[in-house]
Amino acid sequence: MSTGMLMGLGACVILASISTFLGNLQHIVGAPMIGLFLGALLGNIKPAKGDYKKGTTYAAKKLLKFGIILAGATLNFNAIIQTGGSALPLIITNICISFLTTLLVGKALGVSINTRRLVGSGTAICGGTAIATVSPIINANDDEMAYALTAIFLFDVFAALAFPFIANSLNLTPDQFGLLAGTAISDTSSVVAAGDTFAKLVGVSSAAELPVIVKLTRTTFLVVVAIVFTIVVVNEKRKEAQLVSANALGDSSSEPKKSFGKIVMDVFPWFILGFLGMAILNTFGVFPESTSPFFKKGYKFLVTTALVGVGYKINIKDLFTKGAKPMILGGITWCSVAIVAMGYVLILM
Repeated sequence: MSTGMLMGLGACVILASISTFLGNLQHIVGAPMIGLFLGALLGNIKPAKGDYKKGTTYAAKKLLKFGIILAGATLNFNAIIQTGGSALPLIITNICISFLTTLLVGKALGVSINTRRLVGSGTAICGGTAIATVSPIINANDDEMAYALTAIFLFDVFAALAFPFIANSLNLTPDQFGLLAGTAISDTSSVVAAGDTFAKLVGVSSAAELPVIVKLTRTTFLVVVAIVFTIVVVNEKRKEAQLVSANALGDSSSEPKKSFGKIVMDVFPWFILGFLGMAILNTFGVFPESTSPFFKKGYKFLVTTALVGVGYKINIKDLFTKGAKPMILGGITWCSVAIVAMGYVLILM
C-alpha cells in the first residue's frame, strides 16, 4: 500500500473518529451520517486524487464489508424470535410497502432503477448497512449510493425527533412506541434516541430496548434481500447475455456466454455469509457477553469509516440538484412505512 493510499485511508479513519465523538455527544444524528457528510465536505473542498483516492475507495469498499460482517455479531436469533417475532407481520408488510412505493413512485419521478432499489432497501431493512450491501449486487454507482444514503439518513433524523412527541400526543404505550420506532426508523442510534426521548416524556425508566430488538429483527432480512437481488440481477444479466448472443450470431469474435453459476459467483455478496455466520455464532453463545460492546462499536466504526470514503465521492452541488428526486422518493417511502406502522399500533395493538 503506497504512502498516498495510506494517507487517504488514514484521513477516513481520522474523520470517522471525529464523527464517532460527535455522535456520542448526542444521539439524534449517528456517527455514520456525520461521517458521510464530513467526507463529502472535505472531498468537495479538496477532491481526492491518485493514490489518496485509492485509499478512500479502499475504505468505502473493503472496510464496509468487514463492518457488515461484524454487524452480524450484534444479532441474537433467540432474542429476536422471543421478542421481535411479534413484530414480523408489520415488518414484512412494511418491506413490501417500501419496495412497492420506491418502484412505482420512483418510476413516476424518473428516478433510476438502482436508486429506487437502494432507497427501498434502506427504508425497509436497516438504512446504510442495507444500502451498502445491495449496492455491489446491483452495480450501483457512487451517486446512486450517495443519494439513497442521504435520503434515508435525512428522514431518520426527522423520525427520531418527531416520533416521541407524536407518540406521546396519541397516548401510545411503550410497547406501541417500540413497534412504531423499531419498524419506521433505520439507524440504531436514532432508534435509541427516539426511545430515550419518549421515556422522558411518559416518565418511564427506558423505552429503547424493544424498538432496538424490533430494528434488529428487520436487520435479519438483510440476507433475504441480498439473495432476492442476486436472483433478480442474475436473471437480468442472463437476458442481456441472450440478447447479445442473438445479435452476435455468426460473429466468431463475440465473447463466450457466462454460465449461470459464474454469474451468481460474480453477483452475490459473499461477505453476507460472514454476517450470517457471526450471527449464528453469537446466537449459540460462542462470543462472551463481554465482547458485545466491542462488536457494536467495532462494526459502527468500520461502517462510519467506509461512509467517510463514500462521502469523498459525493458532489454536494449534484446532491441538491440531481439528488432532489431521490430525496423526495425517500420522503414518500418513509411516510408510507410510517403511516402503516402508526395504523398498525393504533388499530391492532
